Amino acid sequence: MKKNLLSILSVAMLIVSAIACNSKDEAKTPASAAKSQPKATSSKVDLPNYRYVDIDTVLAKYNLAIDYSEEMLRLQNNMESEAKKHESSIKSFANSMQSKYQNNQYTEDSYKADERKMQQMQSNAASSLDKLQRSAADAAMAGEKVVQDSIKNFIKVYNEAHHYEAIFLKAATLYIDPRLDITDEVVEGLNARYNKVKK
Repeated sequence: MKKNLLSILSVAMLIVSAIACNSKDEAKTPASAAKSQPKATSSKVDLPNYRYVDIDTVLAKYNLAIDYSEEMLRLQNNMESEAKKHESSIKSFANSMQSKYQNNQYTEDSYKADERKMQQMQSNAASSLDKLQRSAADAAMAGEKVVQDSIKNFIKVYNEAHHYEAIFLKAATLYIDPRLDITDEVVEGLNARYNKVKK
C-alpha cells in the first residue's frame, strides 16, 4: 500500500511539474512570438481622422478640367489665328499703299482715303481681338468655377461616406504623411461621376 501511495505521488508530481512547465511556456510564448513576428505597420485605423488632396494632380487628371483646358486652348488658337489674319490683311494693304506711293499713283485725296482705311482696319483688328480676349477670359472664369464647384460638391458627398474631420489641400501643408493622400480616390470618383453625366 505504501508502494502504491508512492507511485501515485510520483505520478501526481510528474503531472504537476508538466503542467507547471506548460504554463511557463505559455507565458513565454506571447513575448517570444511578439519578438519573432515583424512589427505591423500602422493601419488606416491608426491614422488621424483627416486626409489631403493634391489639387494639381486632380486638375491634371479630372476629365472635366481636361475638357475645359482643351476648350481654353481652342479659344487661344482661334485668337492667334484671328490676330494673324488681321496682321496679314493690314500688312498686305500697307504694302499696296507703299507700292502706289512709290509709283506716284496717289492723289492727295486718295492717299488720305487709304490712310483712313488703314486706321479703320487697325481699329477693327484691335476691337475684334479685344472681344475675343474678353470672351476667352469669361469662358476661363466660368470653366474654373464649374470645375471648383464640381470638386467641392464631390468632396462633400465623398466625405459623407468616410466621415473625415477635415480634407486639406496638399499645397497648404509643409509636410503631411503620404498615407493620408486620397487624391487618386477623388480623381477616380470625379471621373466616374463626370463620365456618367457626359454619356
